Amino acid sequence: MNQKLVHIETYGCTANQNNSEILAGILSRAGYLITNNIEIAEIIIFNTCVVKSKTESKIKRRIQDIQKEHKNKIIVITGCMPETDFKKLKKLAPNILLLGTHKFKDILNLLRDFEENKLTKEKQAEYLSQNPETKLNLPKKPNNPLISIHQISEGCLGECSFCKTRLAKGKLFSYNKEEILKSIESDLQQGAKEIWLTSQDNAAYGLDQKDKKSKLPELLSEILNLKHKFKLRLGMCDPNNILPILNELIKIYENPKMFKFIHIPIQSASNSVLKHMNRFYIIEQAEKIIEEFRKQIPDITIATDIIVGYPTETEEVHKQNINFISKFKPDVLNISKFSSHKSTPAGKLKILPANTLKKRATELMQIHKETAKQNKQKYINKTIKVFIDKKISENLYQARDENYNIVYLKSSKENLGKEVEVKIKSIGVHNLLAEIIENKN
Repeated sequence: MNQKLVHIETYGCTANQNNSEILAGILSRAGYLITNNIEIAEIIIFNTCVVKSKTESKIKRRIQDIQKEHKNKIIVITGCMPETDFKKLKKLAPNILLLGTHKFKDILNLLRDFEENKLTKEKQAEYLSQNPETKLNLPKKPNNPLISIHQISEGCLGECSFCKTRLAKGKLFSYNKEEILKSIESDLQQGAKEIWLTSQDNAAYGLDQKDKKSKLPELLSEILNLKHKFKLRLGMCDPNNILPILNELIKIYENPKMFKFIHIPIQSASNSVLKHMNRFYIIEQAEKIIEEFRKQIPDITIATDIIVGYPTETEEVHKQNINFISKFKPDVLNISKFSSHKSTPAGKLKILPANTLKKRATELMQIHKETAKQNKQKYINKTIKVFIDKKISENLYQARDENYNIVYLKSSKENLGKEVEVKIKSIGVHNLLAEIIENKN
């Protein structure tokens, strides 16, 4: 058995979190020991993200620093960066090992080839090839055993002008439904209480198959029929792929096992910008989705994304973004300042001044904070049931209500993994503060 100590650092999305759990599981089963202490680790794995150029720069600086401080350690770079920045990474740190985002299962082979001095240029290239890889039913070391993350596909059908991730992830590859159900069933049997579905676009699930029809409603229905007590959270869905299944999806959301939470990234409230971004919808379609969900499920938590400072964004467009937030009051707003990636079409455009991006982002966030807090006023003094899924400190816990709101509560008792009744005492922008009324064991 290999007793080497491995440290894994993860950047980016929920899918990346799951990939790191899989890496840790595969390595642990092979006898490696996973540690949070980078100082004692013999192998350091960076699971990278390329969504934001700021994050990319941070990771590259981190790699440089670690290589200088720990010259004798084995450094592995995986995630999206190896496939999009191969040459830059090798120039940055010639001795690093690279493992592509479609090759997580091969982590042991990569390390073995390196240790046996068999990692030729040709073999290194093989570890970066884009062959479809199903990341299900593999050894896994979850960060939180109560939360079970499952990828349902990889890649996308989009052609967004600003996106570098799709260059790494490739075209949509939907995982086998039976394999997904088997993976979820296994985690539920081991005590998981929250199931998170993740991919680049969950609504696109199945659109790569012959009939070109989303299989998401069918998948959700079969998951919800599993004979366990759990909550299901659906991750990000692009508006253009929600529209054809909108009525089916709303009906499914009425199931008490579904978290009443939906993530619909609009990226911009301007149709001219959406067209330039090569997004396959108009803003009115995204607005219709929000309106229909709220009509049927009034308290549903709406999350969205906006890219601030896209090169064709004018002051008028900025006002449209402001008006969208003011009118639709999303509960969660992920604001990203435009990241210029030279390998993308938008990366060739002239970028807006940094102070303009900062000013616009600040204005959007300020309005969001005001409207999101207004949304939460209805919870004050309300009694609700929550599931406690995380212990933060000795007497502080994090829970989720049925709308996937974060609820913080204090308790001297051990309440992790329990459903409790609470009374909301105060609110924040993105959380609720509560007191426990009664435990439900």
